[in-house]
Amino acid sequence: MTAPVSSAPAPEAGASASALRMSLAPLGSKLALLDGAWWPRSRDLAAELPQLVAALDPLWGRITRITVNPTHWPSDFPRRVPVEGHVVKVGWFLGEQDPHQLLLLSYRTARWDLLVVPLRRTPSRRPG
Repeated sequence: MTAPVSSAPAPEAGASASALRMSLAPLGSKLALLDGAWWPRSRDLAAELPQLVAALDPLWGRITRITVNPTHWPSDFPRRVPVEGHVVKVGWFLGEQDPHQLLLLSYRTARWDLLVVPLRRTPSRRPG
């Protein structure tokens, strides 16, 4: 089964370097394995998660918990992240969770799964 997510979002004209890079499945779409994709700009969860959660709270209900597989994140990732007036707990599951996904839990909708598109290690080069 495939999820209805697009390729990496193109930067919008005038968009700031810190603009959130995310693509979500349309609301009301059939159940899929993924609810969207997220392209973080760094591996710093303390810096990346507040912006992600702030964007998703109005759409999905207040996000209360996020789980990650620590394989692709630094070992010192935060256990709690402050987001616009509330705190989101961050946990990890090594064997039980895909290393390229985030699991988000909210009061209203329960569970959301986002594909995390990994950062490139080196810039791509175009042939001559």
